[in-house]
Amino acid sequence: MECSVKIVNLYPRQMNIYGDYGNLLVLLQRAGWRGIQAEAVDFNLGDDKRLVQDVDIILGGGGQDSGQAAVQEDLQRIAQPLQEAIDDGCPALVVCGMYQLFGNYFKTFEGDVIEGIGIFNMHTLGGHRRMIGNAVIETNDFGELIGYENHSGKTYLGSGTRPLGKVTVGDGNNGQDGFEGARVKNALGTYLHGPLLPKNPLVADFLIAQALERKSGYPAKLAQLDDSLVVPARKAAKARPR
Repeated sequence: MECSVKIVNLYPRQMNIYGDYGNLLVLLQRAGWRGIQAEAVDFNLGDDKRLVQDVDIILGGGGQDSGQAAVQEDLQRIAQPLQEAIDDGCPALVVCGMYQLFGNYFKTFEGDVIEGIGIFNMHTLGGHRRMIGNAVIETNDFGELIGYENHSGKTYLGSGTRPLGKVTVGDGNNGQDGFEGARVKNALGTYLHGPLLPKNPLVADFLIAQALERKSGYPAKLAQLDDSLVVPARKAAKARPR
């Protein structure tokens, strides 16, 4: 089996708030502990779009409206190779601002429209109420996810895009329908910061395993790691008031 993964981190200068860069650090560490060679590539404004081709995991973090506006045009330039990779089963994790940009569009509270790239069939509308605090999501694929949401955008999923999970604590996508996040094939979108992966290692291992399976054509069985420290961290985060 091929034991190396290439991770592309989209626009870390503009889209990296609330600790989302930690998701990359977790993937590198959990791969390294298993003897899997992991390479991280930052993709910044104006970079050669070949950097997002032949990748194994796609990451994107959160950003303010100004950050989204700064990257939206450049993101359109690389939309096709990103779409082709995800259609081929490439795993991805995009958070908050980049999650919104992976949808069809984000209409801000002021009425400005930021175009997305349509990986997820969804749209986001800017709201007047900020949805902020610790959140708990029940999923079929990863059990209980624990993270921190901080957004005023309200996201609504369309056909062909299923939610990542159901909200048990928090607001989720829009504070109305009870769902959080989105999934298409192996691409995951979420509002959960924290960063997400340290408290939810099953998601990290899913991304690594799917990357290896896509490269080799065979199911990937990852060596078990000692995640005992994750248990109290999850418990403490879950117990904090919103």
